[in-house]
Amino acid sequence: MSDFDAKKGVVLVNSVFGAPGTSIFESMSRLAAETGSINLGQGFPEGLEPPELIEAAIQALRDGPHQYPPMMGLPSLRRAVADNARRFLGLEVDWEREVLVTSGATEALTDTFLGLLNEGDEVIVFEPVYDAYGTLIRRAGGVPVPVRLAPPEWRLPRDELEAAITPRTRMIVVNNPMNPIGKIFDAAELAFVATLARRHDLVIVADEVYEHLVFDGNSFTSFLSLPEARDRVVRIGSAGKTFSVTGWKVGYVTAAPNLLGPISRAHQYVTFTTPPALQAAVAAGLNLPGSYFEGLRRDLAARRDVLVSGLRGAGFTISDVPSTYFAVADIGAFDVGNDDLGFSRRLTLEAGVTPVPVSSFYGARDVTSHVRFCFAKTFETLEEAVVRLARWREGQSWKAAS
Repeated sequence: MSDFDAKKGVVLVNSVFGAPGTSIFESMSRLAAETGSINLGQGFPEGLEPPELIEAAIQALRDGPHQYPPMMGLPSLRRAVADNARRFLGLEVDWEREVLVTSGATEALTDTFLGLLNEGDEVIVFEPVYDAYGTLIRRAGGVPVPVRLAPPEWRLPRDELEAAITPRTRMIVVNNPMNPIGKIFDAAELAFVATLARRHDLVIVADEVYEHLVFDGNSFTSFLSLPEARDRVVRIGSAGKTFSVTGWKVGYVTAAPNLLGPISRAHQYVTFTTPPALQAAVAAGLNLPGSYFEGLRRDLAARRDVLVSGLRGAGFTISDVPSTYFAVADIGAFDVGNDDLGFSRRLTLEAGVTPVPVSSFYGARDVTSHVRFCFAKTFETLEEAVVRLARWREGQSWKAAS
């Protein structure tokens, strides 16, 4: 079918991809650029890339080859994914039968939904939710079913989760650690989800891209490590998050062979493969000594402390931030109407610091009490943001001082 209907004179678009429109991240980033505001809305890191990784990519580009690598991914990277999971999570993974390399974690999600869902299958997602989930599930023929986590505790609502399961439910998607709120699901919550999945024969899509970004001695447990869930988990990882190279778009899927088979067949027709030099570099990165991963956590925690201290000093209420790139702030002290979108725009214009509204992570856009700030920025950027917030709190113009 042509994308132009000559009779009607209209462009034909897919109903799923045509519906979302401009994302809140794009619109807030555009406003920040137009005004000279510091953009703490989008989750892209600054100044954290390990030089060993960059050098490995340069060497791989020089050495080649430059043609299609294996569809499943370079053996060196698939081995490294399995070895990294063993080293940090105690997981035993068969790299030949259980690991697939993808062009980013979003492609991994796409392949998973396309490979495992049939028309009308229901997929439970936890709100606040990464915005790509719903669109990708719908395009694969599935029906996203939201289950809400509510501030300020963001606890797993067990009764609501159990009630959301119907005969059409096929899978549960769990982002752990969780964007945008930095929640780490505890052992009891993981066990509860695993028990439900076993009882109702569900697949667990474990989006664990922030697995290495856990601070203050907090521990992270992968769903794949639970014996009762091992054969029904699709685990997704991201080199972009682990090595602060989000533009590289290298992700990986780990799953039992019966699940990975259809996922890899979807991958074959979505991207087929991922640039070999980047795969080789990520393999080197995953084999870096533990000191790199420890240093990454320390560095991000220090950046978090700069921003969170500044936000609290400016009057925001912020819970602990145990993981990810993000701090979520309660705006109740500044906006009695809890209009998080309006407040995000106002803070951009008045303080020169740009967050994103947490309501954008809820389908109904009705949880409007919080905004999200990204702290994976340079210390200079964060310190300037803190200065601007302090001036704003004192009623001073940030533009006059810049």
